[in-house]
Amino acid sequence: MRVIGAGQRFFAVALASFAIWSLCYSHFAAQSLPAWVSWREAWVCGSALIVLAAGVGLCFSRTALPSAVTIGAWQAVSAAIAVPRILTRPLSIDAWYPCCEALTALAAAWILYALLQRQRRGYGTLFTGEAAGRAAQILFGLTCVFYGWSHFVYAGYTANMVPGWVPARLAIAYVTGLCHLAAGLAIIVGILPGLAATLEAIMMSSFGALVWVPSFFTQPRPSWATPPPQQWKELVVTLVLASSAWIVAISFANRSRASASHSRAHVSSA
Repeated sequence: MRVIGAGQRFFAVALASFAIWSLCYSHFAAQSLPAWVSWREAWVCGSALIVLAAGVGLCFSRTALPSAVTIGAWQAVSAAIAVPRILTRPLSIDAWYPCCEALTALAAAWILYALLQRQRRGYGTLFTGEAAGRAAQILFGLTCVFYGWSHFVYAGYTANMVPGWVPARLAIAYVTGLCHLAAGLAIIVGILPGLAATLEAIMMSSFGALVWVPSFFTQPRPSWATPPPQQWKELVVTLVLASSAWIVAISFANRSRASASHSRAHVSSA
């Protein structure tokens, strides 16, 4: 379906962008890995090449499925690497962020794989059926709740990132935090989840368009947009999160269309 293809390409571009950033700033990226990881810079470069190849593979029908699996596996490993940091500082938002960002993209890769598998075969399996897809959506919803909570914990920092021409910047920080929380809970509980996922995708996309892209043209550069490797990282991570949200929104839209088609077929047969 065209809508799946559009989200798939956006996801592919976002992941390829992150891989290119990792290759360009491998030394900077390696610093974010725990000290116990051996050969950290080599690990960053190797995984970046794998993700870049998988991102390109998403653009072709024959390689899309294995590419989605590869991306999901890489995100799962990234989330697992962050677990010791969480166990050391379980109440720290900073400790949870790398894991949650990886889980957001993992949920999207899982959902994309399920959509492509069902599109190709016409039915789901244990890992691609309705229950599996719902589990991935709930996982995404949980990460949205985390992002919302982080807006409240770091309200002042978030407010500084709001464009200067926007009034009541602190209020905007709280409002966007509430929007993250509301979207996540709606997706988890199942109350208008498609609308919630779509609004979450729009909001995440707007962060890139209104916050990170303008930061490259602001002089002097904002303190939260330095150094340049960090600035580029935040932009590409925002792209990954936004594209992941669109994949989730597409999954709800796809389910609605499938239900409508099933209902029409049932009525016709009756």
